[in-house]
Amino acid sequence: MTSIYEEVARRRKELMQQMEPNSIALLCAAPQSTRSNDTEYLYRQNSDFYYLTGFTEHDALLALIPGREQGEVVLFCQEKDKTRELWTGILMGPEQAIKQLQIDDAFPIGDIDDILPGLIEGRDRVYYSMGKDQRFDQRVMDWVKVIRGKVRQGAHPPGEFLVLDHLLNEMRLIKSPLEIKLMEKAGAISAQAHKRAMAVCRPGLHEYHLEAELLHEFVRSGSRAPAYNNIVAGGKNACILHYIENNALLKDGDLVLIDAGCEYGYYAADITRTFPVNGRFSTEQRALYEIVLKAQLDAIKVIKPGAPWDEPHNVTVRVITQGLVDLGLLKGDVQELIKSEAYRAFYMHRAGHWLGIDVHDVGDYKIDDKWRLLEPGMVTTIEPGIYVAPDNMDVARKWRGIGIRIEDDVLVTRTGHRVLSHGAPKTVEEIESFMAQAQAAA
Repeated sequence: MTSIYEEVARRRKELMQQMEPNSIALLCAAPQSTRSNDTEYLYRQNSDFYYLTGFTEHDALLALIPGREQGEVVLFCQEKDKTRELWTGILMGPEQAIKQLQIDDAFPIGDIDDILPGLIEGRDRVYYSMGKDQRFDQRVMDWVKVIRGKVRQGAHPPGEFLVLDHLLNEMRLIKSPLEIKLMEKAGAISAQAHKRAMAVCRPGLHEYHLEAELLHEFVRSGSRAPAYNNIVAGGKNACILHYIENNALLKDGDLVLIDAGCEYGYYAADITRTFPVNGRFSTEQRALYEIVLKAQLDAIKVIKPGAPWDEPHNVTVRVITQGLVDLGLLKGDVQELIKSEAYRAFYMHRAGHWLGIDVHDVGDYKIDDKWRLLEPGMVTTIEPGIYVAPDNMDVARKWRGIGIRIEDDVLVTRTGHRVLSHGAPKTVEEIESFMAQAQAAA
């Protein structure tokens, strides 16, 4: 298996081949983020920067300069500092960075204002992620101003600024074997975490008790953090799509929706399971759950190369609308209800999103205003849901406050698809059997 540093070197080469002639690309590491006073959040590298370097330190900048005789890949990073390392950890330093990261040259970040204008000078075009970081935007302009101030001395400032994101987004959309392996590991850890939460669940616990089980499994399995703010939503809280308070009491007779995934090796998993707090679905809960499950399974079936991006979503809309009509929550002709989007009162989000280094990963969903076609190496979530608002007076009381979502991570393969997040019980029978066994063993 290719190492991460061999992989990022290949990515840099591929990106530089796509850049316009006589150009330079600049990428800045993520800054540290203050949590409170003089403490910081756990550092997490900028996704694009990591994708091209595998480097996890802050205060760094990458310059890609195709055709530069002295070396096309230049990194600015923190210098070795024994006193500082005593407090905050070992730094790689410029010399080791050249060897370990397989780059051409490296300089101390403190020298960037003296060196970088010289690297930009003579280049016609500058690629960078414009508009994302105001401070970095200003620094780029400051470096260009230095060059413009020397025009009378023969300096050649760049005349064109290009957005780097599109090139990188398209590269990141197609996952390599190494990336898929990391995503499978993230999926396996996350599925086990869901099982752990499901096994301990019972009335009288709080949502945070289940969250604690998730986090315990993540960390003990080698993940340092969730891929996003995990959702543990009991009862009517499941009807809030991005509920993250996770502090309510879990009540007998309610469902609990857990949307949780870990990050492993900088790659995300994203799994949702919904199950009864007491281990047994009620008649109404089961009826809605079976609709969502059928929608998810049918949507996964249509994932294959050449399928339009929106086809799985359209499948979920048809299944859910038909199911709601069958149960009497919607009334009318199914096709007319779909056309008028009446289903959106119960199913208001799309069926999935790209997944990768970011949980909502980069990549266009449309090309020339048409839904793009799926290709091998793409990874998408499939996550249909039904949410009956607790104040929805158009339906019988027995349905109100039920929220259900089922989500898995699906890789597009050459011949079809592969689910990367299997392992957590998903059918009604699997869930009830698993929870009954866990309670018996407790």
